[in-house]
Amino acid sequence: MQAAALGFRVHSGWAAAVVVCGPLNAPVVVDRRKIQLVKTFSYTFRQPYHTAEKMERPGAAKFIRDVRTEAKGLAVSSLRSLQAQMAAGDFRITRGALLLASGRALPALEQILVSHALIHTADGELFREGLRAACSRCDIPVEGIREKELFATASKALGIQEAALKRRVAGLGKSLGPPWSQDEKFAALAAWLTLGR
Repeated sequence: MQAAALGFRVHSGWAAAVVVCGPLNAPVVVDRRKIQLVKTFSYTFRQPYHTAEKMERPGAAKFIRDVRTEAKGLAVSSLRSLQAQMAAGDFRITRGALLLASGRALPALEQILVSHALIHTADGELFREGLRAACSRCDIPVEGIREKELFATASKALGIQEAALKRRVAGLGKSLGPPWSQDEKFAALAAWLTLGR
């Protein structure tokens, strides 16, 4: 089986996932998909801390726990399906990369719910946590990469200037056809970077 790496870029309630394989100097995208992390794709569940902000605290804590549990379960199911499909094509996902926001630790729920900025951060972190937990359950070691440092880090590690790297990443999706969104490009670069580690 050929080794492959998986990259994620998370949004509220879903994530872009891209699988890359091949030699480090000429990677190939072998799969891309959207992983849904909530069953009901509505504001209530996609923005759980925003929803919890309007609830009584005991109910808010339970709601957050329930959304977190659901996200983990959906992520595990999606990853197992992806692993099976990759194995059928003779690929094995050996590593993963998860793009991070600031990477700061979050305070307690009470403190989060009184800060709009922390509410936004916590929403994203909840879904990142779900993917981390799912990768662990599916035996995919996953590393976090700060999104704002992605191109600089990859440029240094891969020995390719940033402008050239952006062109290469844009070209990775050609074989798949459109759309090749920014989410997919970033997830692909994270996977490519991880492939070489």
